[in-house]
Amino acid sequence: MSERLASCRSVTVEHVDGDSRVAALLAVDLDIEEHDRLALVGRSGSGKTTLLHVLGGLVAPTEGSVEWRGVQLSTLDAAARARTRAHGIAYVFQGANLFPHLTAFENVAFAARVSRNDREGPAPLDLIAMVGLSDRADSLPSELSGGEAQRVALARALAQRPLLLLCDEPTGQLDSDTGDRVLDLIDGLQHAFGFALVTATHDADVAARYGREVELDDGRVVRVGAFA
Repeated sequence: MSERLASCRSVTVEHVDGDSRVAALLAVDLDIEEHDRLALVGRSGSGKTTLLHVLGGLVAPTEGSVEWRGVQLSTLDAAARARTRAHGIAYVFQGANLFPHLTAFENVAFAARVSRNDREGPAPLDLIAMVGLSDRADSLPSELSGGEAQRVALARALAQRPLLLLCDEPTGQLDSDTGDRVLDLIDGLQHAFGFALVTATHDADVAARYGREVELDDGRVVRVGAFA
């Protein structure tokens, strides 16, 4: 039986806009289990990124509860959420967000060094090789193409030995061919490492790769689908 990794119960996130409050999420329920493959879909502004941030402890809900492996993230302060997040949650964002003054190898090695995970995993150079960039290990981010930088970002995330990988439009800034190669790589690495994978996307072709699809609209879950 799979272990439940993360869950949201009646999660609402509101942002203050002058004298009004704007809801980014409204009463969302969601469970993420080991080895899960879940696509979060919906138009821009539907709440996909906010839900990723809530699942990973980057944002605390205004109402409701968020749990990570039995720990109530929603009751913790920002520092405690960060410490908890370091034990098993990693991100790949739309932009690679690499440290510009560090080489590809140094970006991955830094993530491995600061990770609080004690699980066994490949060395940084091995991760660089797994994403096909052994010949670019000494390159700075400014010297990499968009696809190469995103592959380094993926290797950096895997250096944290995640149980849950959260991807926010990971191919949004890439052309379709490069994006497909990055998605194939993510799929292969999930198969190799067994982490749960949650990806936010507005692309139906990307969502079709996943076992489950959750559609958001105006902060609410409006549809849940399962795929073979």
